[in-house]
Formats: sequence, structure tokens, C-alpha cells
Amino acid sequence: MGPTASGKTAVAAELVRRLPLEIVSVDSALVYRGMDIGTAKPDAAMQRIAPHHLIDLIEPTETYSAARFREDALRTMAQITARGQVPLLVGGTMLYFKALWEGLSELPQADAGLREDIECEAKARGWPALHAELAKLDPETAQRLKPGDAQRIQRALEVVRLTGKPMSEVLQQSRSDALPYRVLPLALVPSDRAVLHARIAERFAAMLEAGLVDELRQLRERYPLKPGLPSMRCVGYRQAWEYLEGQYGREELLNRGIYATRQLAKRQLTWLRGMAVETFDCLAPDLAAQVEARVRRFLGDG
Repeated sequence: MGPTASGKTAVAAELVRRLPLEIVSVDSALVYRGMDIGTAKPDAAMQRIAPHHLIDLIEPTETYSAARFREDALRTMAQITARGQVPLLVGGTMLYFKALWEGLSELPQADAGLREDIECEAKARGWPALHAELAKLDPETAQRLKPGDAQRIQRALEVVRLTGKPMSEVLQQSRSDALPYRVLPLALVPSDRAVLHARIAERFAAMLEAGLVDELRQLRERYPLKPGLPSMRCVGYRQAWEYLEGQYGREELLNRGIYATRQLAKRQLTWLRGMAVETFDCLAPDLAAQVEARVRRFLGDG
């Protein structure tokens, strides 16, 4: 696990070269077909070296959930172990890791009428106002969400109104079966946040240079996309969409994309601080060797 730009893919590729491992992607953006540049999806050369499972699963018009990820991941992991290999889960979507590791809480089913009511409230008052309301009802969940994160704010309010309890409390109750594997949770974190920020800036600039805006333009021509879709709320694509809509220029696109990616990394690091994981400095020159040594000890223990 680790924040964006921490070098997870490079380390994973080194591990796959040297150990009997197969990579399972734990990334909510890599599931979308055609969204390659802005998600830093492994290219064909990397896929030949280190094939990734659970990427390119759905169209950008579709939605994907932590529950579906858990189901897909468990099935894929069973197939990998049946081949005598070991699953190596790699990514930065901490909610997916948590769902896989701990199991899923039994949240109430969606209520179409209630969702419509919340959407009407949002149109009248704005999502930041509903986020403020959520902060009073469920401060723990609200702290993890941005004021404009419509989908998650809506769901959290829906759960509170259906159950009378904060979603953070419901999530602690009645989980499905825990992960049926021995787990070695490792996290790549920066010893110097400024260096990670510099990497993020370089990476987003490189994405723009590689054609992120053109990629989104082609996706908009191919699919009936809307800015509210989960795929289009991914960091980078949201900013590129606003750029294509003429909301700001190229320089502002660069700045907003870098800022949004830094905020994503901050949230990922916040998640990691609350998880029981072994950490490695992602800036260490011998990072891959350190991680490999730890994984070898773990496999040897088995």
C-alpha cells in the first residue's frame, strides 16, 4: 500500500521478477477501460513483465464498489494460490484494502426515495452544506470526505437516516467473513513529504504531456459521460473535464491537478496511519531490496 507516486508499481514489478507472486490491483481508478494516462495504468511493457489482475474491468459509464472488489479479489486470489503462486495486492485505494482485510459491514440497502430527497436538498443547498450536516451527525465519516464528494456524502446521510446511527458506527458492526489468508501488510511512505510532492508535480505534468486531455476528449466522444460519474471524479480527470469545459486554462489545469493529487496522497497517508502496517521509506534507494527481504522472510515463515 502507499500514497500515489510512492513507487508501488516499480517495487511490485521487482518482487514479481524474483518471487512466485502475481499482482492484484487494489485501485478504484484502474478498473476503468480507456482511462490509462490519468490513472498511471501499467503499460503493455510493464504488463508483460508483471501482469496485473483487476484492471480494465468496466466502462467509464459504470460503477464499481468495495463489495464487488472484495468478491473479485477473493476469486482472483483463489485462482492465484491454486496455481501455486502468492497474491501480491498493490494499490492506493485504502477502502478496498480495508474491505478485503476486515470484511464488509452490513450496511442497509439503498433507498431510492431517500436518495432522491437528498439529491433535491443538495440542489437547493449544495453538497458542502450537506457535508456540514453530516459533520454534526457523523463527524468521523465527514472528516474523511471532501465537501464536494457527492456520492459518499449522499450514502453516509442515507445510512444515518435509515438506521439512526452514524455510518462509522454501523461499519464497526456485523462484518462478513474476514480474509481467509495470512497477510503481510506493507506500506510505502515518504520520509520527506516535500519529495513526494515534487514527484506528484512531475508525474501530473508528465500525464498532461502524454495526452491526458486528449484521452478524456476521446472518452467523451465514445461514451455518454457526465461529470458526476465516479470515473470522472477521479483525480486528474475531474480537472481535465473542467478544462475542456473552458472553466480555466492550461496552467490552472496543471496547478489544480497537482493540488488535487497532493490532497489524495494526504488522505491515503491518513488512512495508513490508522492501519496496522509495516512501513518502508519510499524514498530509500534500496527500497525494493528492503521489501523483497521482508517478503522472503514472510514466505519462509509459511
